[in-house]
Amino acid sequence: MTFRARSALVAIVITLAIAYLPARSNDAGIMNAAVLDTTDGQKIFEEVCQGCHMNGARGAEGAGHYPALANDPTLASREYMALTILKGRRNMPAFGEKHAIGFGGPPATLSEEQIAAVINYVRSHFGNNYTDKITAADVHALDQDAH
Repeated sequence: MTFRARSALVAIVITLAIAYLPARSNDAGIMNAAVLDTTDGQKIFEEVCQGCHMNGARGAEGAGHYPALANDPTLASREYMALTILKGRRNMPAFGEKHAIGFGGPPATLSEEQIAAVINYVRSHFGNNYTDKITAADVHALDQDAH
């Protein structure tokens, strides 16, 4: 099979997969904020963050770089995490309501309460032992100062 024929076959397979497979992001509540109606940090991690940062927060490399959050010394700063989630960083999208951008639909956003909950969860799990918590009010204040 020639390179051109192989490329055409791959394009057809990808197109069919996209057309007939269920969209996992919609199932996870990422595209529809109303579906993700929780302030449970573990659930938020599993529904939103784990898709990129992987099970156990171990990160991944391949089609992109998704940093590990397990045993991560940068998480010592609650503010660093909050600003990263609010405004995005490098290839990570912004999840703050004022900063998120939708691509073909409404943007995926997290409330300040949800951001605080997932930060507190990640900072106290996966080998991270940071016990000082961030509040929704702290996230709100950071968002006001982040302009």
